[in-house]
Amino acid sequence: MGIIDNINKLFDHRIRLGIMSILVVNEDADFNRLKELLDVTDGNLASHIKALEQAEYILVEKSFIGRKPNTSYSATKLGRTEFKKHIEALEKLIQKPRT
Repeated sequence: MGIIDNINKLFDHRIRLGIMSILVVNEDADFNRLKELLDVTDGNLASHIKALEQAEYILVEKSFIGRKPNTSYSATKLGRTEFKKHIEALEKLIQKPRT
C-alpha cells in the first residue's frame, strides 16, 4: 500500500475539505453558516455540497423555520469514516521520513 492510497480525490478541493471539516466537528450546519465560515458564493458552495451529497458523505435536510426555508447539512457515517481516512493519510504523508 502506497502512502497516498487513502487520500480521497473528493476532498482535494479546499471548499469540500472545509465543508467536511465543519461537519465532522459540528452536529450540523445550515447553508448560510457554511457560506459564512467558508467565505464562498451560493453557487460555488451548492456545487461542492452536491458532490459530497452524491458521494453520500453528507445528509441534506430541508425544513422551515416559521415560513422561511432552511437547509441543514450533516456528515454521514460514511462521510466521517472517509474523511478520517483522508486526514490520517495526509498526516502519514507529512510525517513520512525522508530517505
